[in-house]
Amino acid sequence: MIECKNITKKYGNPSTGSGQETIILKGISFKIDDGEFVAIMGPSGSGKSTLMHILGALDTPSGGQYFLDGQDVSKLSDDQLADIRKDKVGFVFQAFNLLQRATVLRNVMLPLIYSGISKNDREQRARQALIKAGLDKEHFLHLSNQLSGGQMQRVAIARALVNNPSLILADEPTGNLDSITGEIVLETFKKLNKEQGSTIILITHEREVASHADRVIYIKDGKIENSGSPTSANY
Repeated sequence: MIECKNITKKYGNPSTGSGQETIILKGISFKIDDGEFVAIMGPSGSGKSTLMHILGALDTPSGGQYFLDGQDVSKLSDDQLADIRKDKVGFVFQAFNLLQRATVLRNVMLPLIYSGISKNDREQRARQALIKAGLDKEHFLHLSNQLSGGQMQRVAIARALVNNPSLILADEPTGNLDSITGEIVLETFKKLNKEQGSTIILITHEREVASHADRVIYIKDGKIENSGSPTSANY
């Protein structure tokens, strides 16, 4: 499903007067199969966030190729990248990024507004996504600012699911949660992966968070240092 071939990313170009060149990613190559649950782990400054932006079609590499569902994303225009984000990628962020004065249902329906789907169908799909994310039905009409942190993250997960994406990218999804609530959210991802077959990439700097995935890709200084199961990988 995902294949990265010798991905590099650099910023600045002294020859054009845009500053000193900084190389963030230095030849990243890996594959992720459909239905895998993979953690990309590394310390601050390792390049994992830059890699996540490339995987989520938020940015393009300076060199190499990135294939998603057989399509070379690395060479697409900005409009084409926007279509990839809309149709194939669901994002879950640390900060939830919900509309605080909108209901839970409206927050989850938002990605569908420009899809040509009727309001009734949008609401039905949002309800189904919330159920998959494990939020109780009694909260569907609450405003998002009336929810706990764990409930808000479940809404964010449902929003990521509502377009039936090929890939779910979770960027430090437990960073704003206490340990118990974070564990519940991580179990939600595991359930989505096992029962729904969702392909999930979890970005984290925490060993304990990464241990919930089936495979860990450990990045340091812009390179892959190790890859394997959470129990066998030396990271």
